[in-house]
Amino acid sequence: MMLPAVTMLSAAVHGASPAEAGDAASGKAAAPVDKWQYNLFNPVPHASMREMSTDRPDQTESPYTVDAGHFQVEMDIAKGTFDIDRSNGGKVRSRTINFGSVNLKAGLLNNVDIQFVIDPYGNSRVEDRIARTVEKASGFGDVESRLKINLWGNDGGRTALAIMPFVKWPLPESGLRNGKTEGGVIIPLAIELPYGWSTALMTEFDFVRNDENGYDAEFVNSITFSHNIAGKLGGYFEFFSVTGSAPGFDWQGQLDVGFTYAVNDNAVLDLGCNFGVTKAAPDFNPFVGFSIRF
Repeated sequence: MMLPAVTMLSAAVHGASPAEAGDAASGKAAAPVDKWQYNLFNPVPHASMREMSTDRPDQTESPYTVDAGHFQVEMDIAKGTFDIDRSNGGKVRSRTINFGSVNLKAGLLNNVDIQFVIDPYGNSRVEDRIARTVEKASGFGDVESRLKINLWGNDGGRTALAIMPFVKWPLPESGLRNGKTEGGVIIPLAIELPYGWSTALMTEFDFVRNDENGYDAEFVNSITFSHNIAGKLGGYFEFFSVTGSAPGFDWQGQLDVGFTYAVNDNAVLDLGCNFGVTKAAPDFNPFVGFSIRF
């Protein structure tokens, strides 16, 4: 989760109309804006929009929604996943590269947005150097629908909480897709800390199809800390973990680091890398991307 990008700038009168800004400057109390009147077809005025927040570049999701009637695009220009598995005396080298993975968001209500996560192109290669086999796959990946409901803190306060159910579409099986319906629920919490720091925590429950045509549960937990570095440049570090109910599931842990650059109030560039710290996790996962709001 990237916390609001423009917190690196003064937000004393952020979200106020010109008249309200004048009242603030003169010491008068500004009239509050009733943002609950807005929806997808009646957009929040630009002057009253909240600070931009994204579900990237870290793996911890944001509890903040896109303002009603507005849209946000969050994209991986490119990302890669690289791993060497030496378990049980083997040596399996895997590599997956994705281009253009995108999260398309639309603000439905003041505290609700809908999201479509699409992976338009992936290329994977798995080489077993002991068995001397190579498996390759490429093409269109998965599509996922998500609904984010902010419970509090969307437009102010030191904390914010949301709940986000999601479902993966059962597209036809391929080398990159299992062809099964899967889903779960994500619960992200953001907390403002002293000295310009902020943190976010996430708990996620996933239901994943297994080889017996049933489902196993996976449990995701993460925590991230972020701070401005200089001007519009920010950074974060994160710990991310996955465990599961499937027999023999090996706990996966990653240590992540990344940077963001706020081009303006509605556009952010980012890059970073996630590093595996347990044997079951991918060795490293570099990425570069951007987010833009309309």
